Amino acid sequence: MSLALTRSVALLGLDGHVVTIEVDIADGLPAYVLLGLPDAALSESRDRVRAALVNCAEIWPNRKVTVSLSPAWLPKSGSSFDLAICIALLSANETIAPDVIAEVVFLGELSLDGGIRAIRGVLPSLIAAQKAGVRTAVVPLANFQEAQMMQGIEIIPMQHLKQVLRWLRTGQRDVAEPLDLKWEPSDSHLDFADVAGQPGARLAAEIAATGGHHLLLIGPPGAGKTMIAERIPTILPQLSLAQAVQVTAVHSIAGSFATRSPTSLVAPIVSPHHTTTRVAMVGGGAHIIKPGACSLAHNGVLFIDEAPECPSGVLDSLRQPLEAGSITIARSIGNVTFPAQFLLVLAANPCPCGKFSGRGRNCTCTSQQVRRYLGRLSGPLMDRIDMRVLVDPVGRVDMARQELGESSASIRERVIAARAIASQRFSQCEWELNSQIPSRALRTQFQPERDAMNFLHDELDKEHITARGLHKIIRTSWTLADLSGNPRPNLLNVKQAHELRAGIEL
Repeated sequence: MSLALTRSVALLGLDGHVVTIEVDIADGLPAYVLLGLPDAALSESRDRVRAALVNCAEIWPNRKVTVSLSPAWLPKSGSSFDLAICIALLSANETIAPDVIAEVVFLGELSLDGGIRAIRGVLPSLIAAQKAGVRTAVVPLANFQEAQMMQGIEIIPMQHLKQVLRWLRTGQRDVAEPLDLKWEPSDSHLDFADVAGQPGARLAAEIAATGGHHLLLIGPPGAGKTMIAERIPTILPQLSLAQAVQVTAVHSIAGSFATRSPTSLVAPIVSPHHTTTRVAMVGGGAHIIKPGACSLAHNGVLFIDEAPECPSGVLDSLRQPLEAGSITIARSIGNVTFPAQFLLVLAANPCPCGKFSGRGRNCTCTSQQVRRYLGRLSGPLMDRIDMRVLVDPVGRVDMARQELGESSASIRERVIAARAIASQRFSQCEWELNSQIPSRALRTQFQPERDAMNFLHDELDKEHITARGLHKIIRTSWTLADLSGNPRPNLLNVKQAHELRAGIEL
C-alpha cells in the first residue's frame, strides 16, 4: 500500500482544526511535494523528517512522495506537523499498520537525530482534537505537564521517534507518571505585610481583587505603588480548573512557560514595560498571530507602571477589551479572538518630576506641565477605571513601626468570603464578579437602596459622572457591600465607591 493518512492539528489563534495528513508514494523521479498552504517552517519539514528517519535506521523512500494537508484552504504553520508526516510516510512505505494510526493525533517537532521537541499550542490543539472526537494523542514529553490539563483524552508522551515506532509496532511504551495540579505562589517573597502604611491603597487593592475592578494608583516615586500592584495576585483566589485551562492555553500559544508553570492555579500577572507597542499589548503578527499582554493577563492582573509614559495609542488600545473581555485581531490570514478578562492596574506619578503632592512640596513643575502629563491618560480610558486612588509618600511614623502590616493570607480570606457571597447571588446568572454585572441588570434586580440611587441620579444630573460612571460606581458599591456584609449597597457604600472613583483621598 502506497497511501496512508494520519492526523494532526493546525492552530489559528486559540482555534484548532484537525488536519488530515495524506502521504502517497508513487513511482517516478525522487521528489517531495508538500501541499496545503504550508509556511516556511512547515516546508522545511522534509529535511527534518528525512534526517530523523535515516538516523533512526528507517528507510527513506527513494520515490516520488506527495504529502497533502487537508483541508487545503486552511493555512498551516509551524513545525508541529513533523511527527505526523513522518508516521504517515512510514505507514505509506508499509512499515506501520495503517489502522493503528488512523485515529491518533500526532504533535511534535523532530530533531535531526529523531528526538521529539516541544512545541507551542499543545493544550489548544488537544482541545480541538477532543471536540473532533479524537481520544488518543501523542505529544512531546516536554509538553506532558501542559497536556495533562486536558481531561477526557489519552495523552501519550514521547521523547524520541524510536519510542513512537516501538509503541506503534509492538504496543509497548513507558508510562509517564501523572502530575498533580498544585497551587503554588508565584513568588513566596511577595506579601502585603511588606507594605508600610497606605491604608487607602491597600483597601482599594482588596476591593479590586474582590470584585475585579480596575485601579489607578497616583503617587510620587517610592510611595509603594508598584509594591501594592505586584502583590494583588497574592490576595486573589486560586483559579478554577476551567480558568486554569484557559490561562494555560493562551500562554501555550505565546510560548511563555519560562516564567509560569503550565499547571499553576495562581492568577497570572503581566507587567509590560511602558515602552511596549500596541501589537505587544493587544496581540498580532504577520504569519503567526500571537496573544498580547492583555490576553496573557486573562483571569489575572495586567499592571502597567509609569502609565503616562506609554506611547500614544497603546493604553487606548485596551479600551475595547476592557469592555468586551476579549480581543479580536484581524489579519489577511483570518480573524483571531483571544480572551482578555483581566484586572487592569495603572500606576502613575502625579507630575513629570514626581514630587507633586497635595501640598506641592519640592515640585518644580508648572500647573500646565502637570495637566499635560496626566492628560496622556485619555478621558475615555479613565472613564473605564473604577477606582483612582491617591498614594501619599510614606511618613516617618509608618517607617518607624516595628509591627508589619496585614498579611496577604488574611486579606485573601476576606476576598474569598466576599466572592462566595457574590457567587451565591449570581448562581442563576452568566457572570461571577460584581464588575461583570450587565447594565440592564444594574437597573433592575441589582439596584442599591433608594436613597443611594437618588444620590447617584443627582450626580448624573449635575454631570459629575457619566452613565458608564454610574454603572461603575454601582458595581463597586456591591463589592463594598459584600465586604461589609450588607445585603444591598446602602448610601454609605455608594458614597465610598463614588469617592474611590473620583480620586478623593480616603
